[in-house]
Amino acid sequence: MSFAGKTALITGAARGIGFAIASRLAVQGAHVAIVDINGHGADAAAKRIGPDAMAVTADVTKPADVERAVQAPVERWGRLDIVVNNAGITGRTAPLWELTDEDWHRVIACDLTSVFLVSRAAVRVMLEARRGRIINIASIAGKEGNPTLVPYSTAKAGVIGFTKALAKELAMRGILVHAVAPAVIGTELLNQVSKETVDYMVAKIPMGRVGTPEEVAALVSWLASDECSFTTGAVHDLSGGRATY
Repeated sequence: MSFAGKTALITGAARGIGFAIASRLAVQGAHVAIVDINGHGADAAAKRIGPDAMAVTADVTKPADVERAVQAPVERWGRLDIVVNNAGITGRTAPLWELTDEDWHRVIACDLTSVFLVSRAAVRVMLEARRGRIINIASIAGKEGNPTLVPYSTAKAGVIGFTKALAKELAMRGILVHAVAPAVIGTELLNQVSKETVDYMVAKIPMGRVGTPEEVAALVSWLASDECSFTTGAVHDLSGGRATY
């Protein structure tokens, strides 16, 4: 697959899954905009990828930041073909009755509201071109729920519903929308989760291992490609067999 001449924007791409996706798309010929709240991390990631990458420092929970971030690659490369909504946090691992209002609002803003804001800004650009791919990184937690991660599970379930609804709105407009639902992926985000919760999640994976960011990137690459032409609004599991539906 080749993405020569195309432009992609990936949120939360300074490290982990987002960086793996940006790297793979760049290797396949795309210009990539690395959007992250960590400006130094975004700069470093763009330098690692090379001249076809640009760094954009933005808080994807803030509408003004999002509008600026989406316009940045359009101004530089004249188009926006692919958007990957990857930015997210797990939040604090605790039972519901110990969570604060801030615990809830912080995760919902980062993991769900950001998907709405980025997609809204991107669709306005893509509608003019009548082409585009939007891939939202959800989670198996959004389908099955993980205890002690109620805000995260709720946000990811919202991402799945958002994906299905938006895909139907855009099905006749040349823009396809997908969700990827990984199980446990080996990134630094696991450091935010208690060992007990990680052990619980890994124990549910029939393959008996965590996934890799590169495996997520491989699936996203196909979903973003022209080879994926009759699939939209679907949730693509990447769970080592955990998914039950």
